Amino acid sequence: MKIAIIGTGNVGGTLAAKWAKAGHEINLGVQDLQNFKGKSLLQLPNVQAFEVQEAVRRSEVVLVATPAPIADEVARSLGDTTGKIIIDAMNIVMGRGPKGFSNTAEAILANTQTRDVAKCFNTTGYNNMANPNYGDHALDLFVAGDSERAKKAAQTLAKDAGFAECYDIGGNDRFGLMEQFAWFWINLAMFKGQGREIGFKLLKR
Repeated sequence: MKIAIIGTGNVGGTLAAKWAKAGHEINLGVQDLQNFKGKSLLQLPNVQAFEVQEAVRRSEVVLVATPAPIADEVARSLGDTTGKIIIDAMNIVMGRGPKGFSNTAEAILANTQTRDVAKCFNTTGYNNMANPNYGDHALDLFVAGDSERAKKAAQTLAKDAGFAECYDIGGNDRFGLMEQFAWFWINLAMFKGQGREIGFKLLKR
């Protein structure tokens, strides 16, 4: 796939590296081509940097991994998103989010042309994206959204990043649940002393 990464910090940078190594074409969307976080990603194969709208124009899929409070502003900065898939990897944490929205995916939908929006890669830490393996098991991810096309792309990219499965938990009405699940991980990891090296696996019998 051709993937635009908007937000080249811990989450966006880690996924960019994983997907580039898996053979995807990565177009980093940045404001300053000369100086941006994650510039070392350009040393990897299949990675280039462009201004944000150009990165989106060149791509089929757009990952948004910026701070949640500016989700609406970032969505407007993407340019024409008609026909694009947008994957939202952000979370509103402790009330810090885009004004007027209960979750970041709603802000994206309200400020872009595409309806193909899925929420994924938001329920665990970037360390687990860098290495989702715990012993003999790989962690699972989860995805939500009305768009089957967007969810399928997210599920493929989750497996390409090394996760075992990416479970569909429902439509747009589950965006909030995804953010609550993220807060559950954050609470355990940061506030209850479990540390970042924890993750979730769905077990069946």
